[in-house]
Amino acid sequence: MTTTFVLIPGAACDSWHWHLLAAELRARGHAVVSVDLPCEDDAAGLEEYADAVAAAVAGRGRLTLVAHSFAGFTAPLVCARVPVDLLVLLAAMVPLPGEEPKEWWAATKHPDAQVRRAGRAAQRAGDGTGAEGVPEAAVPGSAADPFFQDLPPDLAAEAAIRWRRQSETPAARPWPMAAWPPVDTRFLLCRQDRLFPAPFLRTVAMERLGLVPDEMEGGHFPMLSRPVELADRLEGYSTTTAG
Repeated sequence: MTTTFVLIPGAACDSWHWHLLAAELRARGHAVVSVDLPCEDDAAGLEEYADAVAAAVAGRGRLTLVAHSFAGFTAPLVCARVPVDLLVLLAAMVPLPGEEPKEWWAATKHPDAQVRRAGRAAQRAGDGTGAEGVPEAAVPGSAADPFFQDLPPDLAAEAAIRWRRQSETPAARPWPMAAWPPVDTRFLLCRQDRLFPAPFLRTVAMERLGLVPDEMEGGHFPMLSRPVELADRLEGYSTTTAG
């Protein structure tokens, strides 16, 4: 049976941010569902995000969920809605029961307030990146860019222009699960990730999931910077789980 890779975007992102990885997986004969979440809808919270993913995969089998960044709050909820074979957390946030996403940064002792501010500035900049008065952190590929510093300039610029407005609604609602779902879970971090530095995520994965994460080179968006290597990793996970 063909694996269906379900690609769930992080905050302010959509299916475009997965397009290089999706093409690579399809070229290898896999089915791919790249989900667009209702991130601009102020009425939509994490439950609605999970509903959108479940609707997108209805009728499909052998699901491998790939949850990037903020999608770490959404993907476990999907596991309660549809049968999932494998959950891969990619440079992802890991919630605890009852935790609001906006509280996660302090609760996990994220080490760099400047990086957090840079991330918010970059997302707010949208298609204004590089314009006069925009902070350096919002210029894709700049020395302070926490997202796209390892992408070619043209790709980094397009990735930034593709930012969507991210509603604050899901960040203000407690994570509703009582425990992590009983689904085979892997954690993959990126060693040059500026938003979630590798030592920080090693601690988060161990303290919250009891997992030693796997590691690859790259920044926060390896689906754009290293799609072939990431596809290799995901194939390996899927094959091991199937076995």
